[in-house]
This record gives sequence, C-alpha cells and structure tokens, in this order.
Amino acid sequence: MKTTISLTTPAQLETESLVAIVLNQADPTGEKNKDAKPQLKLATSDTAVQSVPADLLVSGELTGKPFEMNLLHKPAGLKAKRLLLIGGGSAKKFTSYELRRIAGAAVRTLKSRGIRSFAFIAPPNIPAAEAVRAIVEGALVGNFDPDYYRSDRKDQKIDALTILASGNSDHAALDKAAHEAQVVGESQNFTRDLVNEPSNRMTPTILGDRAKKMCEEVGLKCEVYGADKIKELKMGAFWSVAQGSDEPPALIVMKYEPAGAPEKPVLGLVGKGITFDTGGISIKPADGMEKMKYDMAGGATMIGAMRAIALLKPKVKVIGIVCATENMPSGKAQKPGDVQIAMSGKSIEIINTDAEGRLVLADGLHYAKQLGATHLVDAATLTGAVVIALGFANAGLFANDDDMYERFHKANAEAGEKMWRLPIDDEYKDNIKSTIADMVNSGGRWGGAINAAMFLKEFAEDTPWIHLDIAGTAWMEDQKPWIAKGPSGIALRSLVEFVKGFAG
Repeated sequence: MKTTISLTTPAQLETESLVAIVLNQADPTGEKNKDAKPQLKLATSDTAVQSVPADLLVSGELTGKPFEMNLLHKPAGLKAKRLLLIGGGSAKKFTSYELRRIAGAAVRTLKSRGIRSFAFIAPPNIPAAEAVRAIVEGALVGNFDPDYYRSDRKDQKIDALTILASGNSDHAALDKAAHEAQVVGESQNFTRDLVNEPSNRMTPTILGDRAKKMCEEVGLKCEVYGADKIKELKMGAFWSVAQGSDEPPALIVMKYEPAGAPEKPVLGLVGKGITFDTGGISIKPADGMEKMKYDMAGGATMIGAMRAIALLKPKVKVIGIVCATENMPSGKAQKPGDVQIAMSGKSIEIINTDAEGRLVLADGLHYAKQLGATHLVDAATLTGAVVIALGFANAGLFANDDDMYERFHKANAEAGEKMWRLPIDDEYKDNIKSTIADMVNSGGRWGGAINAAMFLKEFAEDTPWIHLDIAGTAWMEDQKPWIAKGPSGIALRSLVEFVKGFAG
C-alpha cells in the first residue's frame, strides 16, 4: 500500500473516498451525563467538510460510538466522490490507540466495496507525527486478509492511502513517521503471514528458509542449524521436543550488528517456534487442534521484529533466536516421567509433554546469553492459563527486573498494544520443584501462566528479562471492524519500540 502525506485542504482533494472521524464532544462519564444526548463533531478544521454532514450530526440518528459507519455519496462542496464518517467515541478519551483501529476499520469498510484508494483526515487533537504513525499502521493491519487459499477469493485491497495533515505540519517529519510506520506495519503483516500458513506449508525447515530469505533481503546475518548442531550444543530441552517428529527441527539465529553501535547492551529476542503442537504423548483434544499451527507465533514475531529493526536501523545490537520444531506423538517422542538435561545443565522432569514451549525457550534463552545478550525478551503462545487470567484482550507480561519492565511498559504504551504484568514471586517457585530433578516442566493447573514464567525465569537467571505470553492475543478469534479473524501480529510493535528505546 502506497502512502502519501498531503497538506492539501481536505475539501479540495480529489479521491475515491474521504474519511473523517466523528467524535462525541459531550463527556459521557458520571451518573448525570451517562444518558446525555451526543454532541457530535467531525475531527477536522475544514469547515467545508464539517458542513456536509451537519444536519445528520444533529439529527439524533447517529451516536458517534466507535466504528459506527456512514458512507455519503457525492458530498456537496467536496472533490471527493464519497465521504465516509466513522464514529470514534468520546473526544475526551480519543487517542492514537483508537485512531489506529479506526484506520483499520476504514480500510476494511472501503475495500469490501471495491474501492482501492482513499484519503484519511488526521484528527487535529493528536500530534501530527503520532497520528500519521497510527493511521499507517492501522491501515496496513486492516488491509491483510488470511483467506488466500480460497479458490474464489476476491483480491480486495487498498493500493493507495493519502493522509491529510494540517497545513502547518513539518512535511519531512511526517514523511519520516509514515516511512517508519510502513516498515512496522509491513513487518507485522509479514509475521501474520508466517503464522497463517498451515503446518504442512510451514514446517521448521520452511520457517528457517523464510527467515533466511528475509535476512538476505534486509541485510541481517542469519544461520539456520539442524539437529546435529542442537545436539552439539547440548540443547537437551529443545531436542526432547523435536525428537518425536519426522520433520527436522531448526535453530534460527539472526544477528543485527550496526556500525557504530556500542558493544553493550545486546538485546536477545527469543521466540517459540512450534510449527504444530499436538501435545505430544500428552495429546490435546481433537476439537480445535487445527489452530495449533499458530503455536509458532512467538517465533514469527521475533522474525518480523528483526525485519523491522534491520530496516529502521537503530544503533543497538540485537540477536534473534527462534527454536522451531513440531511437537508430535510417536515411538521416538519423550514421555511423561522422562528427565531431560537443558543446555544450562539443569535437569527437568517431564510431567506433561504438552508443556513443550517452555522447554525450547529454556535452551533458546540460555543460548542467547552465550551469544552475548545482556537483556532478554521472549514471546510465546505458551499457556491456556493466561487466557483464563486475561481473556483475549491482554497479553501476559512477566519481568524479573523492574527497570526492564518500565522500559518495556513505556514501549508497549507507545506501540498501542495491550499487555498486563503478572507476578513471579518466589512463592510460586515451589510449584515447579521436582523430587528427582531440578524442576518439573508443569506446575499444575493453578497459576499455570505464572508457573510457566517461573520455569523460564530459572534460565534467564540474573539477566534482565521480559516474558510475553501471547496465547490469548496472537490469534483473533472473531472478525473485528479493524482486523480480520486470524493471526494478529501482537507484540511486534512493542518489541520494535523497545529496541529503539535502547538506541536512544
């Protein structure tokens, strides 16, 4: 999707459709105001555009609630062929988080009508560069559809987006913001594309090939290792999962080492890459198992993040590691009760072979430290328990270091992604104790997401570390106005902002 920044007066722009946000100026908070009549106004300073729906806005037919759509044809006084009004909710609460989603909703509404290009009026109440970033990122996310194996697929997409900013804006700064947002949005869709592939078309080998091709395109160093290297490194936890599958595993190592970057810090991004998860011998129920192709979403996120980092060029060293394998039941598969020795030398009693993601991450985290990582972030569709705790709205966030958490929390807020910090207090450590080994790989039902994080903490050790459990957010269970049902690309934007933060 080609993006252009324009300082043209909205009413004077020729376009297939002009998009404007409708905001409710009344404050709906408080007991007295909750039933107050909406006071609707377009988020634009262009009086000609404001006048087009003036009667409609005071008619009482509109509520201004988020994603309320009205498409007006041949709007009088405008050069646009159409004017799309999208409700944005309360003006007082409207931020770039809502703007990003509305941009996605605009794309999905217009492209479903066969429209290929449009112009979006940036709301004046949000700083111009921030608004541009949100609109571009949201539009790109909205432009993605996962149905590309359907023979009757309609190839509907938006080809061109024009963002109309206020006339006194710094054009060069807005172009820069748009370019960076384009990189991030395209990288998020790259991640979603990897996650969307079925497991017969996204084996560990294919994932490694896709990562290597991407690295060649953007100038990253990349090595993809197989079973021999995994055994040579004594990655017993990773190999214990891989041994049950006929598909060879892949240890994907990507390095970004820009000229002029300091020796430290070195950020290690580690992703779970289970390209299909049957549960192994502790096999999952058949109902819904087809979704387990998404169990490599954490790994895909790290591959996409490395792509964005390489193109944005922050002055900080980054290592990306993805431990990719299938988790299959077979005569070679590990069994409950087995004891495995991780790369760090710690012994693990296998209680549940379906708690496999933490096993591959254990060796991935330790290897990242061996390669020089001074700060660690892992991402994984790790536990169903995090969905019980947080539902499908927030990803689970764990941290062993408050300064590291504050850095990530700031990046997370700037990226507009919802995550919630959960505890990893020492009291939970008893849940992963083993009678015959250093630890068990499953601490039972209660506090399951925390138990999994406690397990990973043992391998991060004293290195500042963030763990993102994205099991409930990496896949959109339902179609939303701003995003298609399917892979979401969650955490990529936060990771990119986090890395940029270390580069100053």
